Amino acid sequence: MSGKKITLDAKGKYYKQFNELIRQKAQEGYTDFILENVNGHRYIATALCGDLKIAIKGVAGPDTGAFMGGPHLRISGNAQDGIGNTMDSGKIAINGMAGDVLGYAMRGGSIFVRSDVGYRCGIHMKAYKDYVPEIVVGGKAGDFLGEYMAGGIILLLGMFSDKPDAPVAGRSLGTGMHGGVIYVRGSVPESQLGPNLHTQPVDEDDLQTIRRLVDAFALEFELDAETVMNENFVKIRPFSHRPYGNLYVAT
Repeated sequence: MSGKKITLDAKGKYYKQFNELIRQKAQEGYTDFILENVNGHRYIATALCGDLKIAIKGVAGPDTGAFMGGPHLRISGNAQDGIGNTMDSGKIAINGMAGDVLGYAMRGGSIFVRSDVGYRCGIHMKAYKDYVPEIVVGGKAGDFLGEYMAGGIILLLGMFSDKPDAPVAGRSLGTGMHGGVIYVRGSVPESQLGPNLHTQPVDEDDLQTIRRLVDAFALEFELDAETVMNENFVKIRPFSHRPYGNLYVAT
């Protein structure tokens, strides 16, 4: 039976038992979940599949949404490390900040973060056929954003940040990219880019993609999309699909 709703309280529950309870209720046909008093509970919705809606009230723990295929997670607070690790499809919206390695090896779906993210977010992202993973960050990012990207899209807005004096991204942005694209609202200092990378102007196709992502992001967090779009954007793409192809050439 579809459309069944349930509220589960995480207070005082060990993360393993709490996740087992969520899985049990999903197997019983519940599709709409409200998870209250979440306080760093890890692995929430890991490997869950299907058209599920899960509202997480509190701070989501490491690897929430890992290997996920389909559910829509909405996190009311911050999120810790590894959110969306290797997820296949679905959506994660974080109404706060997120930690390191968000979207690691992500293979599909969307992650929206209203504020800042930590280090090495979006690394090893990849795309396959119709599966194109997307990450939109409303604030700023730490070092190594998009490191070794093989596919997918990262949109970095730099607007809703708790770090007003920090650059929009940390060091080595896009290091080792060999696929995908990173869009940045405004500009990026060349000193922040990975080796052999530079920013490029966006074209009309890029703007259509950016507009689609901005509209979705604004809808999630009740923001004005026009304000977000009222600025120039640049893109970062790899020069080669084999950035280290000549690194170990025999002499």
